[in-house]
Amino acid sequence: MAVIRYFLTEGPPVIVAVTKPVTTIGRAKGNDVHVPDRSVAEHHAQIVFNGRDFQLEELDRGAGILINGKKKRRARLVDGDRLSLGDAQLGFSMFTELPDQSNSGTRASRTEMAELRKLLSFSEKLMQSPSVDELLEALLDDVIEVTGADKGFVLLVDPQDDPPVPGVRVSRNVNQEAVTDPTGAISDSIVRQVIDSKRPIIVSDALTDTKFGQSESVVALKLSSVMCAPMLSQGELIGVLYVGNDQVKHLFERRQLDLLTIFAGQASLILQNAMLLTALRADKEKLVEELHDKRFGEIIGVCSSMQEVFRKLQKVATTDISVLITGETGTGKELIAREIHRRSGRIDGPFITVNCGAIPENLIESEMFGHVKGAFTGAIASRPGKFQQAHTGTLFLDEVGELTPALQVKLLRAIQERVVYRVGDSKPEKCDIRIVAATNRDLDEMIKTGEFREDLYYRLNVVNLWLPPLRDRGDDVFIIAKALLSKYADEMESQVKGYAPTALAAIKKYAWPGNIRQLENRIKKALVLCDKTLLGAEDLDLGPEAQAPIVPLEKAKEDFQRKYVLEVLERNNGNRTQTARDLGVDPRTIFRYLEREQKPIPSGGGREATDGD
Repeated sequence: MAVIRYFLTEGPPVIVAVTKPVTTIGRAKGNDVHVPDRSVAEHHAQIVFNGRDFQLEELDRGAGILINGKKKRRARLVDGDRLSLGDAQLGFSMFTELPDQSNSGTRASRTEMAELRKLLSFSEKLMQSPSVDELLEALLDDVIEVTGADKGFVLLVDPQDDPPVPGVRVSRNVNQEAVTDPTGAISDSIVRQVIDSKRPIIVSDALTDTKFGQSESVVALKLSSVMCAPMLSQGELIGVLYVGNDQVKHLFERRQLDLLTIFAGQASLILQNAMLLTALRADKEKLVEELHDKRFGEIIGVCSSMQEVFRKLQKVATTDISVLITGETGTGKELIAREIHRRSGRIDGPFITVNCGAIPENLIESEMFGHVKGAFTGAIASRPGKFQQAHTGTLFLDEVGELTPALQVKLLRAIQERVVYRVGDSKPEKCDIRIVAATNRDLDEMIKTGEFREDLYYRLNVVNLWLPPLRDRGDDVFIIAKALLSKYADEMESQVKGYAPTALAAIKKYAWPGNIRQLENRIKKALVLCDKTLLGAEDLDLGPEAQAPIVPLEKAKEDFQRKYVLEVLERNNGNRTQTARDLGVDPRTIFRYLEREQKPIPSGGGREATDGD
């Protein structure tokens, strides 16, 4: 065994074991013996061990070497030799055990620890997510330092090219700077070998190598030590990681090639993420362009049933007639009401919403019409109601089917006369308002059972806008899902950028009983809990158990016919004769389907307990 000792300006001597076939000495950080003295060349000398003797050789012709005071270019070293490299003084000793330095172990173990620290350090840089080029530059700096190379390159290939033509994406030298002429410092033949084989290689002395020694690029560059490893993405080559040192022969070992392969995997990961983000940004830009054509205000829809809604909305918005919006819960009835207001002549007035199903029965009259001071216990001051607040604007009565019969009478009078009375007051107040109402209940059936006044129904339902359920809107569900993800990912500063293919397939298959509100809630929850870049089906709670079961064909046909008959009946506001005429069937067929129903047909679809209710 042999060691090299050298002294720094301060502190104890630095002792380095000479155990490798080639041990490099110089000022550059990548050398085995790093001597930080300005008089020492970057790659000053090397010690070559042939298994018996240690031979000192110069690497830089302009850098002087003295052995025991005599100038030498090459010499065999013996125990006790004193080496002078510039102003630096070093000692060579043979058959000496390496002293214990704070239990750090042998030179080999310290080298391995340094390599592991570099990998850990780079992993931490990955988490900070700077730009792709900054990450690749940091990666090359680390590789050059731990391998002793004096330059490194990341070369990318375009899979469309046949054969692939590599191009330099990032280059670095030992001073952590970009290489001036990167293409003139790389062996094309070595790179081509790695591209063709997709396997890493070491070339210890390129000029004498039997395979590459005759290569024009190797001869022209006078290459010495080279390592090159492929960068793969799902088995496909996307580039290579290339490092070299033209001053030192036999520099690289198998362990360093394994390390280079690990770093090549890291580089592949960086580039895969970059390509994915680029694709997702392009997808987002495309979505924005699509939404520009498919938006109707804040509402998204391209299916024929939604286009019919938009057509009616445009016509009724500019008038002051009352509109009743029907449809299942979560279909976006309030968005439609707001769009009616936005497109009306009352846009400068207020838009006031009353959720008729959320206000306690003993308070709803006061909420609607206001009260005067002392009208009831707790009425410590006079207060206007929603009718007064909506003056010159639009009053949106959501869940109007939940109103009590007593309040229906007062609401009818207010709509007819445009006059309201506060609770506890006999003085009428005029209200210039437009009424837009919404419900997910079957008001026709409620009229038959006496739960809803027929005269109020006709006052509210001058024009009916029926919103189709999300499951019947075809590809609208994809557009809405992407728009909601884009919106809430930005708001929550989430790392999620899109949907996995499995998620899109599951979204299409699921029936969405809670419609858009349910979809919105699932996306919000997934954005909070998901740690991935793409949402999967499981993140949206849409695993295999969420899919509709497979049924015999006859039952599927029967279910479809029943569903379609009920849907047309909905669109005809429960008119069975018109429905039979539209479907071209005998009216008794409609009665047959109705008899099979165990509950009333909701005009906007049945109310179900869902995520969004």
